Amino acid sequence: MIPRIIILHHSLTKDSKTVSWNPIRKYHMGLMGQSDVSKPDYNYYVKHPDKDIGYHFGIELVEDYYEILVGRMINEIGAHCEGQNSHSVGVCFIGNFDESEVPPEQWNRGIKLVTSLCHQFIISAEKVYGHREFNHNKTCPGTKFNLDGFRDQLSLKLQI
Repeated sequence: MIPRIIILHHSLTKDSKTVSWNPIRKYHMGLMGQSDVSKPDYNYYVKHPDKDIGYHFGIELVEDYYEILVGRMINEIGAHCEGQNSHSVGVCFIGNFDESEVPPEQWNRGIKLVTSLCHQFIISAEKVYGHREFNHNKTCPGTKFNLDGFRDQLSLKLQI
């Protein structure tokens, strides 16, 4: 796979300052939750397990530093945005950015990661999207995540 776009997500979970990347992986693989829609911990993936976490990268606070975590290998097709997976890189910001702003340190790590990916794959800032731009039932990467601001800052970094 050669990526043509980058899609940003959020986990919709509170960042616990420990690695929650593995529970997200287990969730995507159907190893957590219930298959019964009426249950509060219903998980679609229990009946439709994936082979790995759907994202290529995650950005998460581990102790006191925002780490960039690897999910799927960059040459593997992700499972993060229906209809776009075959040509996109999925980046998940761990946190719920419907409820709060992205912490500046996490934002800056995201800019650093996405700048690197844009350089590596010759992707412009205009080709960085939020999941919500492809699926209007989603808020990814969160209603309080300023996508235009992210793209503007990314565009400046890419000019340097």
